[in-house]
Amino acid sequence: MPNATKEAMLKGIRSNRVIVGAYVDKRGGVCPMLAAHRNGGRTNFGTFARAWDAFTRANPRKPRRASRLEVRMLENYLELALAREGVGGETLPERPLAEEVRDVKATRRRLAEAEAHETSEVSVEDVLATAYAEHAHPEQTLPEPAAPDSAEAWSAELERAEAELERTDA
Repeated sequence: MPNATKEAMLKGIRSNRVIVGAYVDKRGGVCPMLAAHRNGGRTNFGTFARAWDAFTRANPRKPRRASRLEVRMLENYLELALAREGVGGETLPERPLAEEVRDVKATRRRLAEAEAHETSEVSVEDVLATAYAEHAHPEQTLPEPAAPDSAEAWSAELERAEAELERTDA
């Protein structure tokens, strides 16, 4: 897509209600290509419209408003494409500090996990096997009896189990 069209589309999606599945809707929404056209990007680029509808899984029989995520992703792709080509007088908006902090923490966590994994002599499987062995009580594993059919059978089974526990405790 020509750079002028990318710039016009970026301006258009920031100032219009963006839709998927049609060029316009009854509430004034426009597709990104029409938004670009209305902002000076006079390019016929049908492949973009098909790609946009495929990306958003648009239903051509039922146009809908593009989600914030879909618009934000398109905006990011356009900004990235223009930045790669060194086009555009606008400065790219800075990322929120919370996003930067989250990314730094995630990177530090990944690096610490990788370092711990490399320097450790114990494997994850060994740790899990030890933990499972500590919680397993082979002396308490009893064969499961058939479920009693009546209240009397339940009572008899309960008395039998209590008597067996008293014998093992003594």
